Amino acid sequence: MNKKVQPVTLLIMGKEYKIVCEEEEQDDLIHSAQQLDVQMRKMRDSGKIAAPDRIAVMAALNLAHELQTIKAQNDLLNNRLSECLAKLNQKIENVLENS
Repeated sequence: MNKKVQPVTLLIMGKEYKIVCEEEEQDDLIHSAQQLDVQMRKMRDSGKIAAPDRIAVMAALNLAHELQTIKAQNDLLNNRLSECLAKLNQKIENVLENS
């Protein structure tokens, strides 16, 4: 089945970007662009970084770091969940064997 793609206009730091994406991904793309715009504007407004390309790189680095941190937390939680499920499964097997 073919998925419907449409162009989406995004506004980031006053510049328009047209991106083609699948219809069901548009809301996430718009939200991501809004988050990026907010982060880049904060950097620009802080006065520490002025050049738009440097602001974009710093925002990308911040978002990449945040993503890595969340992935690491997710991996840790998945490992803990797997351990808990294994222990629970063992307890269930013990109860069933002793019944």
